[in-house]
Amino acid sequence: MKSWLFWAPLVAALAHIFEEFVFPGGFAERDRAFRPSIRESITPRLHVVVNALLVLLCVSVGIDAPTPLGVPMWLAVSALLASNAVFHVVGTIRLRRYSPGVVTGAGLYLPLAVYGYVHFLGSGRATAGTAVTAAVIGGSYHAWAAVMHARRARTRRSPAQH
Repeated sequence: MKSWLFWAPLVAALAHIFEEFVFPGGFAERDRAFRPSIRESITPRLHVVVNALLVLLCVSVGIDAPTPLGVPMWLAVSALLASNAVFHVVGTIRLRRYSPGVVTGAGLYLPLAVYGYVHFLGSGRATAGTAVTAAVIGGSYHAWAAVMHARRARTRRSPAQH
């Protein structure tokens, strides 16, 4: 078993968070420019909470590697990470400027997901049904996060802004 593979999402996520917020940083500002309709929802606290939960989820993937949930969790988390990479690539294209997170997203998240899906399907450790289900669950992050952001933004706007 490739045990390193179960810890790779954590390493990739930490590198991604570093790129977004430390070096070169600036993701929050870019995110507000990319999604002005929900800018009120994009707060430092939200970023801390979301990224802390992501790190905990990635740690759980590493810990759960030998359990029956290990592979499906890995597949779902890597789909979530890959969808985040797509988000950064789309943001870079639409804004025509670098999006903090696009380098680690495109360079780590996407290849990791492809490698892992090929590995787990090819080794028989995941069925096609498990892989598709995990991809839908993990890949849906940005859809339900957009709904939550829209709700948060509406409640944070002053009555005059409605």
